[in-house]
Amino acid sequence: MTRRTEPDDWAATVLAFIEAGRPFAVVTVLQADDSTPVKAGAKAVIEADGTIHGTVGGGAVEAEAQRRAKLAVQSGSPLLFEVALRGPGGDDARPICGGSMRLLVDPTAAASRAEYHRAADALAGRQSGLWLTTLRHQDSLAVESHYVAERDVVSVGGFIGTDALRSCLAEETTGRFAAPASPGSERVEVLVEPLIPKPVLLVVGAGHVGQAVAAQGSLLGFEIVVIDDRPEFADPTLFPPGVNIRCGEVARELVAFPVHDDTFIVLVTRGHQHDAAALQACIRRPAAYLGMIGSRRKVPLMRQRFIEAGWATAAEFDGVYAPIGLDLGAVTVAEIAASIVAQIVAVRRKGTAPRMPLT
Repeated sequence: MTRRTEPDDWAATVLAFIEAGRPFAVVTVLQADDSTPVKAGAKAVIEADGTIHGTVGGGAVEAEAQRRAKLAVQSGSPLLFEVALRGPGGDDARPICGGSMRLLVDPTAAASRAEYHRAADALAGRQSGLWLTTLRHQDSLAVESHYVAERDVVSVGGFIGTDALRSCLAEETTGRFAAPASPGSERVEVLVEPLIPKPVLLVVGAGHVGQAVAAQGSLLGFEIVVIDDRPEFADPTLFPPGVNIRCGEVARELVAFPVHDDTFIVLVTRGHQHDAAALQACIRRPAAYLGMIGSRRKVPLMRQRFIEAGWATAAEFDGVYAPIGLDLGAVTVAEIAASIVAQIVAVRRKGTAPRMPLT
């Protein structure tokens, strides 16, 4: 059995398999209790030969998922299985995390082709929503999947309250809900997963620091866009696959770039004049994060210049993370990039991050 790279967008990956007519199963972690390698909602697409795209935890869990996916593809019927991660340790090969997992193996995803189209189109258009997987247990297991756009969440009926659905979306958390059961009736459970477009990491400057920030941001699941005015640096071979490279006059490119509240901007150009032009072009844009590289001497001088020229108020300039990054004592390019990306993660997940001291 072989492993492929993690799909950037599982909805698009599933849709590609459906359109190609290739047999496969979608494996989803429904429950993950206590200590487990992944959490509920983790997914993998597994082909008929066991080739896996994505991960549901690796090791013995994943090997069992591959084995069962091959059987499910042959039978055409969905199935459930559970794994206890409580091996004795030592030389025993069983996992010893201590938790337990319950997984769904669904080879019937092609029946939801239209829903996968809706989900993939929404993500491509940077629209958020929910993916609902409904399991109906009676004589056999039946699985239904559908997409709900954020604007339509209020219209979803049934036993799941609107507040609960909106909470899953707002908090980017997966929820599992079960309908009240009565004797002789089918048992219904629903896995609710937020589908959120990748946040955009806009790296202005394609030098060594910009390259390292883009590489680390790509590993963390950001959609990466890099801007530079030098063709020799705006070179796709210097960046991970999938990075969008824009070569042109930096301020003009920034003004034309669509900035939203999930855009994180890193200014790491080749000099303070270029940084100043870039900052002027985006300081009043609605970005989630704006950080600028610079020395402790450079930043106060630039702050004074911006305020005196009317390019920014004191409050607007003080909203910029400058000098950029967390105070890690970073020395190497990779360490500097790590301090920048760590600060971005803190802002994304907590709304704020510690700042580099100016003294």
